[in-house]
Amino acid sequence: MIEKLLYSLQFPLVRRALIVGVLIALSSSLLGVTLVLKRFSYIGDGLSHVAFGVMAVASVLGLTNQTVLILPVTVLCAVFLLKSGNNTKIKGDAAIAMISVGALAFGYLIMNVFSTSSNVSGDVCSTLFGSTSILTLSVTEVVICAVFSIIVVAMFIFLYNKIFAVTFDEDFARATGVKADMYNFIIAIMIAVIIVLSMNLVGSLLISALVIFPALSAMSIFKNFKSVTIFAAVSSVVCALSGMIISIVAGTPVGSTIVAVDVFVFVLTFFIGKGKGGKA
Repeated sequence: MIEKLLYSLQFPLVRRALIVGVLIALSSSLLGVTLVLKRFSYIGDGLSHVAFGVMAVASVLGLTNQTVLILPVTVLCAVFLLKSGNNTKIKGDAAIAMISVGALAFGYLIMNVFSTSSNVSGDVCSTLFGSTSILTLSVTEVVICAVFSIIVVAMFIFLYNKIFAVTFDEDFARATGVKADMYNFIIAIMIAVIIVLSMNLVGSLLISALVIFPALSAMSIFKNFKSVTIFAAVSSVVCALSGMIISIVAGTPVGSTIVAVDVFVFVLTFFIGKGKGGKA
């Protein structure tokens, strides 16, 4: 097993893919803490389905760079979903469910009706659950993922205090002069970017796991926002790196392996937190 891992690491693309996976996991976990505390944990799942639907349209249109279409549409949907939380007619959870199911069904329908592939089921499965091999990432995808992940992490660190204020009490933040709507818009953009990037790593159906599990694992042990954020980031990186290494050695699907490790860590931290009484 060790020999197989060392042999795989000789290829530059594998090393770059591991770096990208770690960066995506890091940025996802940082935003995940904010989403869980704002009670928008399920938004990642909804946006991933939107990205899937738009990707189907982009494929039909024959776009060589599908991100040009997927990213702006996903950003618009993220803004809508975050604002819908204050809508008296369409509540946040209802809006997420509506967009999630609608986009998923529409995307699958488009891929079947206008498909140019002989293996539609395989393409859909790969998109929903992630590629079976980490080596499917192209050099261009690796570079784009790395750049955008670094930008998201840098923005989170730079805007940490503002994001903290908006996360816990938007009304108080507005009263102190913080432009809550603007920072919510920025959060929505970062979420959409991470969702689009994560599709190549874990697939549409498993993206929310990268967002939710590290945050919940951290909250099982810690109560301080800063401690939760740091632990979520560390555990997410460790889980992503471990999952990718296991997938390389065992030949398992990358996305599901990473999520399985995340689930294991969550169960472990849950019992540790119960043992400590949730104090930290």
